[in-house]
Amino acid sequence: MIRDALIAAGALAVLATGGQALAQSLASLSNKDAVAGLKDALVQSADKAVGQLGAADGFLGNAKVKIPLPDSIKRVESGLRMVGMGRQADELVVSMNRAAEMAVKEATPILVDSVKKMSVQDAKAVLTGGDDAATQYFRRTTSDQLTQRFLPIVKKMTAKVRLAEQYNSLAGQAASLGLVKQEDANIDNYVTRKALDGLFLVISEQERAIRKDPVGAATGMAQKVFGLLGK
Repeated sequence: MIRDALIAAGALAVLATGGQALAQSLASLSNKDAVAGLKDALVQSADKAVGQLGAADGFLGNAKVKIPLPDSIKRVESGLRMVGMGRQADELVVSMNRAAEMAVKEATPILVDSVKKMSVQDAKAVLTGGDDAATQYFRRTTSDQLTQRFLPIVKKMTAKVRLAEQYNSLAGQAASLGLVKQEDANIDNYVTRKALDGLFLVISEQERAIRKDPVGAATGMAQKVFGLLGK
């Protein structure tokens, strides 16, 4: 499915090493076709990523994006278990990942809006960029909005866990002393940041796969692009 979605972008980007030939082909291809093909591909790519991560265990069941305890809690985790708080530590991990799964479902309209606003210059930069050029475009244009959308959902989920409240109190004090990174001084900010990292990681994996092997599907746009490059 995702190969079909990204064939237009992948067909061009995978041949970026063609240098002059690619540049000439992009010049020959109409801006309207190139941008339309890429935008359609990116919208479907974003939808695929959100669907994967927003499913049950989308974060919790995927070792690559599973959100662990913050380092400051990890350092005392064995102590927590010794004093009978192991269950709370496990509960916090589950809650953090469930919060990410719930929050990421809200990402689609923001990602789609970013694609709609993509300029011709942005589109061609993505087509001729590195393996994660589209991902970096999304990260640059949507991170602030996604953070605002995710944070209230994460707060609602973590508020149910007692250890989360205790963490915020202790980590806040530790951060003021330089013992904990400021960005990790609040559990909700930590989970939100990790959820964003997970989302962009999945998008980047899809992007790299399509750039590497775009020939698995064919569309009118792909045929047009390969025809130009073959001349």
